[in-house]
Amino acid sequence: MAGHNKWSKIKRGKAITDAKRGNAFSKLSKEITLAAKAGGGSPDMNARLRSAILAARAANVPNDNIDRAIKKGTGELGGAQIEEVLYEAYAPGGVAMMIEIVTDNRNRSFNDIRVLLSKNSGTLADSGSVAYMFTRRGEIRLDKTAATEDQIMEVALDAGAEDIQEDGDDWVVYTATDQLFQVAGAMREKGLASRSQKLIYQPQTTVTVSDVDTAKSLIRLYDILDDYDDSQHIHANFEIDDAIADQLE
Repeated sequence: MAGHNKWSKIKRGKAITDAKRGNAFSKLSKEITLAAKAGGGSPDMNARLRSAILAARAANVPNDNIDRAIKKGTGELGGAQIEEVLYEAYAPGGVAMMIEIVTDNRNRSFNDIRVLLSKNSGTLADSGSVAYMFTRRGEIRLDKTAATEDQIMEVALDAGAEDIQEDGDDWVVYTATDQLFQVAGAMREKGLASRSQKLIYQPQTTVTVSDVDTAKSLIRLYDILDDYDDSQHIHANFEIDDAIADQLE
């Protein structure tokens, strides 16, 4: 798809920036808390928690932060409980967005997201009006230097993966939602450590943006939503045309 690798590079660059700013620590800690809340505080008995801890350690999240996040999820620490909330939205150019939020105050987050969208040419959508454009899947990303395509395919498909695709500097392995952690674990046992593994909302079709101003507006809105304190993941169904990609630097 036109511009797919370019948009992926933009997102990867942002992920590096987030890690340097410490944004990644917060999101990784929240994922640990949610995993512990959903499946208990034992990594041996909770595949989602085990995966979240491995991702946190790979990002150099301090052990104290990890332990605190687990205890928050199991209720051993006091304070407000967090929950996952999903918002659907439309962005400039008719682009659809799925906005995953982790919050201890649903009303505050709703108002904040509504304001951020309205100030940046976006609008909240009714429940279900955007979700049908996306498929919930597991996504595992590995650096291309980790293995050849044949090696990735052999291990991943044997472990139960659905598909393997190339995306810029990454191999991307897609799984059913209930197979994500099993497939990632099987690959790890074969020496194929992932750069990231998570549940995503994958667009069934995409909108290719060929207008520079629209592309800039979309990226700005994406960044603003992703930088919001309660945001966990932002998913959108747009690609950026290669013909305008260099004008977005």
